[in-house]
Amino acid sequence: MSEQLSREPTRPGMHWYVLRVASNKEDQVCEALTRKVKIEGLEERIGRVLVPTLKEKRFKGGALKYFERKLYPGYVFVEMICEPDGAINENVWFMVKETTGVGDFIGSNNKPTAMPEHEVGAMLAACEKPDESSLSAVAFQKGDHVKITEGPFEGYEGEVDSVDERRGNVTVMVTVFGRATQLDVEYWQLERVVQEAAQ
Repeated sequence: MSEQLSREPTRPGMHWYVLRVASNKEDQVCEALTRKVKIEGLEERIGRVLVPTLKEKRFKGGALKYFERKLYPGYVFVEMICEPDGAINENVWFMVKETTGVGDFIGSNNKPTAMPEHEVGAMLAACEKPDESSLSAVAFQKGDHVKITEGPFEGYEGEVDSVDERRGNVTVMVTVFGRATQLDVEYWQLERVVQEAAQ
C-alpha cells in the first residue's frame, strides 16, 4: 500500500466499511479484492481496500529490529458505495463473498455500518506514520479499546488510560477478578479492538 493511497480523503459518495476476515488472511484478502475490483470493472463502486499496519522498532535479543504490525487483526477496510437503502450492490457482494478467507461486513440486516469519520481519520493517519518514528505508542490514545496479546495478562481487554511515548509504555485499565486494575504494558503487546455496535 503506497503512502499516497492512504493520504487521500474518502472519495465522494463513498464510505469506509469493516470486513471481518480469517485470522492471518488479511493481506491475501486485501490483494485478492484489489485485483478482482480491477478485473470486474467495479472501480466506480469500490475505492481502496486497506490493511492498516504500523512499522515499529523493538529490541529482540539485544538487537533493534523493525516489525510490521497489523493495527486491526482479523479485519480489512473497504471504501465503497452502497445502494440508496444501505444494502451492498449485488455484484460487489458476490465478488466479496467469493473471496477466500472473507467473513462478513460489520453491520446488521445485510446492511454494513459505515465507519464514523473520526475513526476513518485515525485509521488513515496510522497507515501513513513514517517508518522511522521513534516509538509507536502514539498509535494508541486515551479511551482506545485494546487487547493484551503477550505476557501474563494475555487475552485481557481494557481501555487505554494513558500513554508514555518516551518509554513506549501504555497504561491500560482492565478488570481482574471483578476489580478495575491499572496495567503498564509495552505498546507492541497491545492491539486495538474494533468496537461493534449492538445489533
